[in-house]
Amino acid sequence: MSFFRTILGDIPAEEMGITYSHEHIVIDECYATIEHPEFLLNDKDKIVTELKSLKSLGCLTMVDTMPVNAGRNVLLSAEISKQTGIHFILPTGIHLEQYYPKSHWRYQYTEDQLTRLFIEDIEHRIDRFDYNGPVVERTEHKAGLIKLATGDEPITKHQEKIFHAVVNAHVQTGAPILTHTNNGNHALAQAEMFQKLGADLNHVVLSHVDRNKDLGYHHALLQMGVNVEYDSAFRWKTSDGNWTYTLLEKLLPLYPNQITAGMDAAKNAYWKSYGGKPGLDYLLTTFKQELQARNIVSYFNKIFIDNPSRIFSFLKNHNNHLTINYATYTN
Repeated sequence: MSFFRTILGDIPAEEMGITYSHEHIVIDECYATIEHPEFLLNDKDKIVTELKSLKSLGCLTMVDTMPVNAGRNVLLSAEISKQTGIHFILPTGIHLEQYYPKSHWRYQYTEDQLTRLFIEDIEHRIDRFDYNGPVVERTEHKAGLIKLATGDEPITKHQEKIFHAVVNAHVQTGAPILTHTNNGNHALAQAEMFQKLGADLNHVVLSHVDRNKDLGYHHALLQMGVNVEYDSAFRWKTSDGNWTYTLLEKLLPLYPNQITAGMDAAKNAYWKSYGGKPGLDYLLTTFKQELQARNIVSYFNKIFIDNPSRIFSFLKNHNNHLTINYATYTN
């Protein structure tokens, strides 16, 4: 049976429902928030308020993308999932270098050590301290995704080590992969690296690619068979034109099975519950209305249901045990 792994248990893939494919639900105090306090997202009441509004609009699943030791708080995330009734897919993996101190263990660990760490998160549960110290105390919650990130510069040797460890864990566990690209930069190089290392591109999604305005680049990327995630519709300035919608108009008819959408609302100023805008309900209100106005709303289910349920499900033929626990969710 095909399934996706939530923080509260495994769920059949066909029950994923409307899915936000790249989110930051919880970002706890960490090295990144010292430099960027606008990233801090750890007020449980405010998060619950925002997400209950989403649930009322039909959102059932959210893909959280804050990986190991970069603000991830597994216990807080589990509490919020229980209170809102929204499934959370939490990642293991490593984020951009800028979100870790230069002395961080990511630079010292070998490929094999990183591989084992990622597999532990997926198969043997996440550390309650998020690997912040020498003590590791496993919770009851597992990761359902592996993340990596590249920046503006070409892929470095250190990042290649991360790629190898991520693909090792992907192949051994069947867990899907999500990446960060800076404004879509090096998405092609990421896809080529995954292809070279033997990842299943059906279960790989590259994020923020709609920030790249080169239509030919998008064609080349999608023709490789990898999936993309668009999240910039609310970010474009009026003077630029909205390239996210333009890309969707041109690409959805050709690649309907490879495009997903999210908010990537990592700044609290994007959340209504924090006094910001446009709010996480944007995708199910303004965005959906824009799809309707552009005569592409017929692809809504592809973007938000069908494609995520395939991409974020675990690879078949792996020795993963489906352990469904519906009782942990509130109505």
